[in-house]
Amino acid sequence: MESRTGAFPRDPASPRSILRVVVVVVACALALYLVYLLRTPLGWIVLASFIAIVAAAPVNILNRRMRRGFAIAIVYVGIILVPVGLLAILIPPFVGAVVDLGGHLPGYVRDLERTLNENDQLRELNRKFDLTTKLQEQAQKLTGELPSAAGGVADVGASVVSSLFALFTVMVLSIFMVARGRSWVDAAIKTRPAHHRQSLRRAVDHIAEAVASYVGGALIQATIAGVSAFIVLEILGIPAPLALAVVVAVLDLVPLIGATLGAAVVLIVTFFADFPIDSIVWAAFAIAYQQFENYVVQPRIQSRAVALDPFIVVIAAIFGGTLFGVIGALLAIPTAAVIQISVREYLAYRRVRESEEPPLEEAAAPSSPAEPSPG
Repeated sequence: MESRTGAFPRDPASPRSILRVVVVVVACALALYLVYLLRTPLGWIVLASFIAIVAAAPVNILNRRMRRGFAIAIVYVGIILVPVGLLAILIPPFVGAVVDLGGHLPGYVRDLERTLNENDQLRELNRKFDLTTKLQEQAQKLTGELPSAAGGVADVGASVVSSLFALFTVMVLSIFMVARGRSWVDAAIKTRPAHHRQSLRRAVDHIAEAVASYVGGALIQATIAGVSAFIVLEILGIPAPLALAVVVAVLDLVPLIGATLGAAVVLIVTFFADFPIDSIVWAAFAIAYQQFENYVVQPRIQSRAVALDPFIVVIAAIFGGTLFGVIGALLAIPTAAVIQISVREYLAYRRVRESEEPPLEEAAAPSSPAEPSPG
């Protein structure tokens, strides 16, 4: 029955509708809270999936010549040995540099005191503020603390190497994904309707190819940067050239700012070598190589990977770094590529479905009454 205003009266919400809304809200809140509680293992699963996608390509190549189990074992032994080798290269020079700094610091202070005494203006500042005395006190204090600090750094490095439960868990999950992941994906795709399966399979293949191509290209690019840096540092005679080259290679993996950070770290080290000659040579090499990498190395290596708009690359790197630190920055661009492929495949699927649907028939006009026959 219509009301006086001409509209149908709105029925009051029934208790069942209210209860349904409350249950949905509570279920969503509990789901979000559960995701928050499980954020660490969920992060492990995401990282394991990423490693599995990257490892799948070399595993498939080796699988052509040997059993899949042996191929998986060889690839993952290599993956585990890489960070161990990097730590073995980085930790000893760093600890040695800290100890050497403690031993040479008093000499640095004496050289500074001699410089202050030879300059009239600096000698006046030293007389007013007693700079050399304060520096000597701090140097003696720091000299006594540096050996213990170096030992602490060594202990931290040893504990990081020995307590790798999270990495072990990620590796185990990743191995299961490489061994059984394809069958899991195929089983999941088979649960979808027939007209969905081809699009889903194509999207999965493109995502795997894009991520593997990007990561493989990034590793090759970082290796070239590290080798080039090692050659230049060896020519210049900079201490610990291999460790510094590893730093350059690792930081080169970070999108946008990694290469600049690596060059800046090495530049600071050159200040304590043959300054300013080594610093000028390194700065010139770093600038020239970054241009070479941006315009020659990177386009050639990443030609098979998914092309992303530079704006999307910047936003993805910022978001990933803000949310998950360095790991997030490393995974940001492959994640953006996955999202781009998913959206592209979905839009392509929608276009195909719309083209296959028969056009809607125009509504037939109401037939006019038959005209009476003449006569």
